[in-house]
Amino acid sequence: MITIKLIKSTEIYSIIPLLQILNSNISEDTLKSRLDQMLKEGYQCIGAFENNNLIGICGLWILTKYYVGKHIEPDNMIIHPNYQNKNIGSKLMHWIDEFAKENSCAASELNCYINNEKAHKFYKKENYEVIALHFQKKFKDV
Repeated sequence: MITIKLIKSTEIYSIIPLLQILNSNISEDTLKSRLDQMLKEGYQCIGAFENNNLIGICGLWILTKYYVGKHIEPDNMIIHPNYQNKNIGSKLMHWIDEFAKENSCAASELNCYINNEKAHKFYKKENYEVIALHFQKKFKDV
């Protein structure tokens, strides 16, 4: 049985092994430092658990922007490869939708890597529409 819940800030480092699946080039120390800062900026993360084993995560931000108002931004959904294609991503998205509604969010918006076509298909299935492109200008290496 899969359970989904917010991960306590005191347990946030438990997500690092899953984060490293998506970003293997970022060191554990760097991830810890960034997570510490992100928590200060309002970051939250939900986890999908099977028998207390963390098998999937999705970060969350609740933000307000002039063009949409208060909204939720799911961030870096990662499902352990052994658990992919088992509807866990959809369960996480459903949890996020309900959490957003409970927090009076008007919408949900997310970013997705351009070359991640599998994720594009997934998010479209979850009723997301492509409304913009995400641009980045680097000032230093990550």
